[in-house]
Amino acid sequence: MDDNMKRAIEEAFTGIENKDGGPFGAVIVQNGKIIATGHNCVISSHDPTAHAEIVAIRAATRKLERFDLSDCTLYTTCEPCPMCYSAAHWAKIKTVVYGATRNDAANIGFDDNYLYEVLSGVHENTQMTLEQKDRDACLDPFRKYEKDVNRTPY
Repeated sequence: MDDNMKRAIEEAFTGIENKDGGPFGAVIVQNGKIIATGHNCVISSHDPTAHAEIVAIRAATRKLERFDLSDCTLYTTCEPCPMCYSAAHWAKIKTVVYGATRNDAANIGFDDNYLYEVLSGVHENTQMTLEQKDRDACLDPFRKYEKDVNRTPY
């Protein structure tokens, strides 16, 4: 068994034992060394975004003091949900190694199929209403940011 995945699995068990959240664990690896770990903490933190991958990404960015994790690999015990996939994308992670599939997660009650269908346009979003308001005023910060030659590039 891969040592990094083994550590991610250990994180998942820690989360279960602590009753922190679902059975998910993740680690961030840089240059062959684990620099951050995380397990699902949705229940203990009362934070619906505290998935294992997000917890690990947050820990890694704090440790490295940067948001760019392009030199890191994410190991996770399950195929990332759309939110975690997006977080890995925004962190510029180039490789995600996962164990269980989204179907395995759905089989025990963690079904993200609705999100996949909405994101792919197969299904209309019926859970929330999106309402646009005050676009012109909201573009003012965009304009200021765009003109700032000293901004940190993303």
